Amino acid sequence: MCGIAGWINLKEDLRQKEEIMNSMIKTLANRGPDASGTWFSPNALLAHKRLIVVDPAGGSQPMTRQYGENEYVITYNGELYNTVDLRQELEAKGHIFRSNSDTEVLLVSYIEWGPTCVEYLNGIYAFAIWSEKDRSLFMARDRFGVKPLFYTSSGDSLIFASELKAILSNPLIKHEVASDGLAEIFTLGPARTPGHGVFKNIYEVKPAHCILFDVNGLHDRKYWALESKPHTDSLDTTIDKVRELVLDAINRQLVADVPICTFLSGGLDSSIISAVAANSFKNNGKGQLHTFSIDYVDNDAYFKPSLFQPNSDAPWVKRLSDEINSCHHYIEFDTPNVVDALTDAVKARDLPGMADIDSSLWLFCKEVKKHAVVALSGECADEIFGGYPWFYNPEMLNSNTFPWSRSVKERICILAPGILQNIDGEEYVKQRYIETLAEAPVLAQEEKHEKRTREMMYLNIVWFMATLLDRKDRMSMATGLEVRVPFCDHRIVEYLWNVPWEVKYLDQREKGLLRRAMKGILPDDVLFRKKSPYPKTHNPAYLGAVKNWLQKIIDDPSSPLLQVINRKRIQEIIDTDGAAFGVPWYGQLMTGPQLFAYLIQVDIWMREYKVSII
Repeated sequence: MCGIAGWINLKEDLRQKEEIMNSMIKTLANRGPDASGTWFSPNALLAHKRLIVVDPAGGSQPMTRQYGENEYVITYNGELYNTVDLRQELEAKGHIFRSNSDTEVLLVSYIEWGPTCVEYLNGIYAFAIWSEKDRSLFMARDRFGVKPLFYTSSGDSLIFASELKAILSNPLIKHEVASDGLAEIFTLGPARTPGHGVFKNIYEVKPAHCILFDVNGLHDRKYWALESKPHTDSLDTTIDKVRELVLDAINRQLVADVPICTFLSGGLDSSIISAVAANSFKNNGKGQLHTFSIDYVDNDAYFKPSLFQPNSDAPWVKRLSDEINSCHHYIEFDTPNVVDALTDAVKARDLPGMADIDSSLWLFCKEVKKHAVVALSGECADEIFGGYPWFYNPEMLNSNTFPWSRSVKERICILAPGILQNIDGEEYVKQRYIETLAEAPVLAQEEKHEKRTREMMYLNIVWFMATLLDRKDRMSMATGLEVRVPFCDHRIVEYLWNVPWEVKYLDQREKGLLRRAMKGILPDDVLFRKKSPYPKTHNPAYLGAVKNWLQKIIDDPSSPLLQVINRKRIQEIIDTDGAAFGVPWYGQLMTGPQLFAYLIQVDIWMREYKVSII
């Protein structure tokens, strides 16, 4: 994986801007600690920071390719999992390759197929290709937005980068946040409207979108979408197909020229990936698979079962690790580490995030990086197989809003009066919800409950899954670790999209279809363990630490947070340890302590990024 950046101006000679471009790409050093490269022409500056995963010698970037009278240049962040298939197809068309890298395969794919090349790709990617003769830039992002890509225009310039920090380091760009950006932070955050960059006039290439920039301007196109159609496979065929797709996705993503491992929580999704990976290692003579899990000091003493978190992970991690004979690493953090890393998490994401759920993942990835360069993780299974309570809890399913963010009124009450100028916070969220439902590809004459579960699946893919994928990419890449997500393979998602809910909910269990399909891959007790989400700290010391930190912030007259919050209301929430807020801030896990930590992260963000509220 890597960090990419570029600056295009079709009316000005940019070659004198080399120093600025070097400053921009330097901000992405953590994404690509192994190598750096730049390419300049009068109208285009492209830069790259590389994390070497495949073909160390042949994958240097920016990569150029002469074809006839034209020169093409690519800067690319990602992995293609169908590289071999594409290479064979392109070789059959007469193309000759000089390396084993997927970068070259992607570049040649564009030379052969032009903008439609994205329709051939299976992988996670964000890339830009400059055509010197045409003076055009083509940018694209993978179907689910696993890899980030932001852009902005200033005068005649188009500036893009993997992360906001790189764009903001360009002196042309102001660090301004308007009312809609504040609405993103306070009514939806840590989620974000697809395409919204929070900072004024900064946008993100939407998942499954590509952009062409040339003398005719900027043209945005959606190149892939889910398609609703009747599911005609029998139950047995569906089970077999799911098994085949999942196993194929995992095995494709085990290819690397560097050490590879898996995250193992003891839950269904990570256990499936770890079991398949361990078996692949064994069959291919790769030795023992290394697996990693996260926990917190004294969590066993303070853990209390709940509807969302019925049991702790540790015994299940050992159970599965023993079963697959992995070399397991138990990584444990204490409260001060998790609190201190809240700042690192903001710098990694460039925005307030999921509080300690972010900071602990950042710490975890930092430790894993000491042993491996690539990891496989279980994200996305819950969204596409129906693992969350809002898929099967009638009240949550029919809540007529984002079920993971039902605290909009409470959120607005913590804001300073008039801070959302000309924006009705509740209406802002409602419109985002309605807009998303309007684009959901429902099936004509579908039964009411089936239609609603399909809508919920779409809401999850577009919003909740996107938030978790963003978190995973930003926390991992900030430590130079590449994390792959096999359940996000678009072939799995396309197939699952049309499988009826009663089949997904097989045996009246969340992710029942996946459990049935993985029979024999996992021991039955692990296979049928009730879902438990990402582990968070239950130590009361964490609540105390973030409570005291937030109190210091609101007692500091120079705090930028005071520009946007209702101090009296925040004080009430602090005095009740978060109980006065009444509901989770976001999802299942962001309760009182995480609300405090989120507000701390807002303060950190406003200070570190010199945010100007307009």
